Amino acid sequence: MLSLNFANVMDEVIGDKGLTEREIEDLRPRITDALKQIRDRKWEELAFLDLPEQDTEKIKDLAVKIKNDSENFLLLGIGGSALGPRAIVEALSPLHNLRKKPRIFIYDNVDPRTLSAILSVIDLKKTTVNVITKSGSTAETAASFMILWEEMEKLLGKDKAKRFIATTDPEKGNLREIVRRFQLDSLEIAPGVVGRYSVLSPVGLLTAEVIGVDSKELLKGARDVRERCLEEEVWKNPAMILASALYLLGTKSGRTIDVFIPYADGLKSFSEWFCQLWAESLGKLGLGLTPYPSVGTTDQHSQLQLWMEGPEDKVVIFLRVEDYGADMKIPLVFEDMEGLNYLSGHTLSELIKAEEEATELSLAKASRPNLTVHIPAIDPYHLGQIFMFFEIVTALVGFLFGINPFNQPGVEEGKNFTYGMMGKKGYEEKRKVVEEAREKKLCWTLR
Repeated sequence: MLSLNFANVMDEVIGDKGLTEREIEDLRPRITDALKQIRDRKWEELAFLDLPEQDTEKIKDLAVKIKNDSENFLLLGIGGSALGPRAIVEALSPLHNLRKKPRIFIYDNVDPRTLSAILSVIDLKKTTVNVITKSGSTAETAASFMILWEEMEKLLGKDKAKRFIATTDPEKGNLREIVRRFQLDSLEIAPGVVGRYSVLSPVGLLTAEVIGVDSKELLKGARDVRERCLEEEVWKNPAMILASALYLLGTKSGRTIDVFIPYADGLKSFSEWFCQLWAESLGKLGLGLTPYPSVGTTDQHSQLQLWMEGPEDKVVIFLRVEDYGADMKIPLVFEDMEGLNYLSGHTLSELIKAEEEATELSLAKASRPNLTVHIPAIDPYHLGQIFMFFEIVTALVGFLFGINPFNQPGVEEGKNFTYGMMGKKGYEEKRKVVEEAREKKLCWTLR
C-alpha cells in the first residue's frame, strides 16, 4: 500500500521553515470540510471516485479484438485523453513497441511532422484507431481524426468504420453522432468524469488491456487507496496530510512551485500526467500551485542546484519505488581505482534508492521542504493507487483554495480564439479580436 513520509516539511526536522503540528491542527476544520465534500459527492465531477466499480467487460472484449486483428493501435487525443494512457504504457510496458504487438502510437498534438512520421511507419489496414474526446469537438483530436478517416476511406472504402473505436460522451457530441451514423465501436466516458480525471475510465483502461495489463488490477488499487483517503482523521489520512502541507507551504511560506520527482524512468510520463492535473485544476482566480515535472536521478544533475540554493519557492515531492521488478549487480572491475571500486558488489536499485534518500536529506539539511510518497512496486495495482491518490489530493487542495478544481475557464478562452481563427461559425467576434491583436503586435516584431 502507498505510504507518505512528511517528516521533511515539519519544523522538528527542518527548523523554522517547516510546518508545526499546530498549523495543521488549525487547518483541521477546513480540510475536514474539504473531505466531507468528497465523501458526500457534492460535485458531479467527483464521479471519478466511482470508476473502480465500473464494468470492464466491453473494454476487455474490444481489447481482445484489437490484439487479434491489429499490428498497431493509434490513439488520438490530447491532455488527459493522452497523458493518462501514455503514463500507463511507459510505466507498465517499457519499450513496448520494440518487444510487443500491437505497437502503441499516441498522437496528442497537431504537429504535422509527427503525424506524417507515424503514418510512414504503420500499415493503416492493420491499425485500430482509438479517437478520444468527451465533447466530440476538441479541435486537435477532431482534425487528426478527419485526416485518418479520409486515409482509411482511401484504403478500405465502406469498411473504414471497422478500424475506429470512439471513446466519448454516452449521449451527445459530434463523435457520438458519428458513432450512430457509421456504427463505430465505442466506449463511454461518464458525464461527470472530467478529462484530466479520466485515466481510470475507458480512456486509459482500453490502452491498458491492449498492452496486456489487467484493468481490474488498476481499479483494485484505486479502490483500496480511495478507502484509505476517505478516512476522517487527518493524521491517519495521507491525502489530507499531503493536501494540507502543500496548501500551507504555498499560502503561508510562498512555496508555490511543487517539484514532482519519481525515481523511475517508467514514471516520467506519470509526472507529466500529474502536472496537467495539478495545473489545470488549481490555477484559477489568481490562485494555485505550479507543478514542475522531473525524474530522478537525472534531474539531480540538471535541477537540484536550483532546488538547493535557488529561490525558496519550491516543495519537492519524491515518489520512491521499493521494488523495481528487475535489478543488476555492479561487477568487481577496476578494483584498484578508489573512485569506482566502492560501487562493486552493490546493485543499481541500491544506488538509485541511495540517491533518492541522499537528495531528501540534502534538501532537509538546507531547510528545503520535501515529502516522499512510497510505493512498493511499479505494477498495475500500485499505479492505480497513485492515480487515484493524486486525484483526491488535487480535489482537496482545490477545495482548500475555495476554487472549482474541475473546470478550466482559461483553456476554454484559448479554444474559442482558435475556433474564430479557423472559421468556426458563431466565433466571428473572436476572430476579430485575434486580428486586432495581430496588428498591435506587428510594430514590435523584429525582422
